[in-house]
Amino acid sequence: MYYAKPLARLVAELEKLPGVGPKTAQRLAFYLLRIPKEEANALAQAIQEVKDRIFFCKVCFNFTDQDLCEICRDSRRDRSVICVVAEPRDMIAMERTNEYKGLYHVLQGVISPMDGIAPEMLKIKELLARLREGKVKEVIIATNPTVEGDATAMYLSQLLKPLGLRVSQIAHGVPIGGDLDYADQATLINALKWRRQM
Repeated sequence: MYYAKPLARLVAELEKLPGVGPKTAQRLAFYLLRIPKEEANALAQAIQEVKDRIFFCKVCFNFTDQDLCEICRDSRRDRSVICVVAEPRDMIAMERTNEYKGLYHVLQGVISPMDGIAPEMLKIKELLARLREGKVKEVIIATNPTVEGDATAMYLSQLLKPLGLRVSQIAHGVPIGGDLDYADQATLINALKWRRQM
């Protein structure tokens, strides 16, 4: 009610972004008002281009602007291993390690009855179709250590083990450089549960 209508609309739209509250939305709106019109147009065009040209990879369901994403097209990747993640940003986090050299499968979410997300709403049947081709020997489940992430991992494990594949889950525990006295009980329980022999 303190803004001109176009500015109020911009603030309201910015507030819809994750992690953006009213004050941040206001700050961003005023920043956008101050930048040159060319920069504002470039931002608007970039948003429109993403909406027009980005879609899911037809194999792994990562975001791409081609039929297959870069990872699925890369012939150097180990095709006998698939890492299952919930979202494309989780795949990016795994890639930043520079350790994993296999393929991915993006579920596009996790099982969450509270949010109305059932297993059939995820890309699970597409994963099963990939696995039936017989080239994959191991599936690594890399979901977040949340109730929903763990439920999804357990559900996938029960589906995949009868296929004769090696099914593993990334370990959860105390972060590198973390202090034990700051870790919560669930984190310490997982750190003990997934301990390894030295």
